[in-house]
Amino acid sequence: MSDIKLVDFQGQEALRLRAPDGSTAIVLLHGGHLVSWVPLGQGEQLYLSPTSRYGGGASVRGGVPVIFPQFNQRGPLPRHGLVRTRRWQAVESVVRGGHALGVLRFDSNEETLALWPQAFSLELTFSLAGNTLEMEMAVTNTGDTPLDFTGGLHTYLRCNDVLKAQLEGLQACHYEDCLKGEFHQQWGDVVSVVGPIDRVYRHQGQPLVLRELGRKLEMQLSGFEDVVVWNPGAEGAAALPDIPDEDWTRMWCVEAACVREPITVMPGDEWVGMQTLSC
Repeated sequence: MSDIKLVDFQGQEALRLRAPDGSTAIVLLHGGHLVSWVPLGQGEQLYLSPTSRYGGGASVRGGVPVIFPQFNQRGPLPRHGLVRTRRWQAVESVVRGGHALGVLRFDSNEETLALWPQAFSLELTFSLAGNTLEMEMAVTNTGDTPLDFTGGLHTYLRCNDVLKAQLEGLQACHYEDCLKGEFHQQWGDVVSVVGPIDRVYRHQGQPLVLRELGRKLEMQLSGFEDVVVWNPGAEGAAALPDIPDEDWTRMWCVEAACVREPITVMPGDEWVGMQTLSC
């Protein structure tokens, strides 16, 4: 049976997508936040902290937070921008051609304009079927001045043991090591986690592949110029109040992003970025 309906998730209203083949996803209206993706015949693919906070001004730890219009603390706005802790509107939910589709929208309002005097409309479109999940992020400039933004999709991928996982697809890419304040080039074929890691790679367009024993997950990006690779490591996780100390080994953030060079959207124009996950 195929259905798309609103459900309760941790006390929050959420859009539940179920494709005809049985694959599912759950998106919170709070933050437009994807918190679950279970492909056909497989288990959960996203990490979600069991001690995460929900509702109010809290940001959910895990899933896919939406970052806009500022990445991290690289600017005057609150960390990671204005939309990840505010309520979105579910504007469409259908089953079409074997896919479950859901669309959420967030429009600028008095609260956001007081912090950032730029009118905008932000839409997320989710398309789900089989072993694939597509996420489209569309930014429309509804104001009368150019809109400059950074941001992205802060995807937390689930790992059985991140110390045994490898990320392919970033070879030869230049990157910023945000922990050391240095710039390097990735010469090895794979990126591994042995401790805290925080890097912004300049993406060259090739697919990214996360591999661990018995599992492969592929990520393809369009429109996003950067890839952020992040894991807090043991000490970093211990300092975070909303994640168990040992859970740093159970997740790896691989993020479709625009960080180092802002995207400019002219009045009336639209920018679109796409992230496709398959396993």
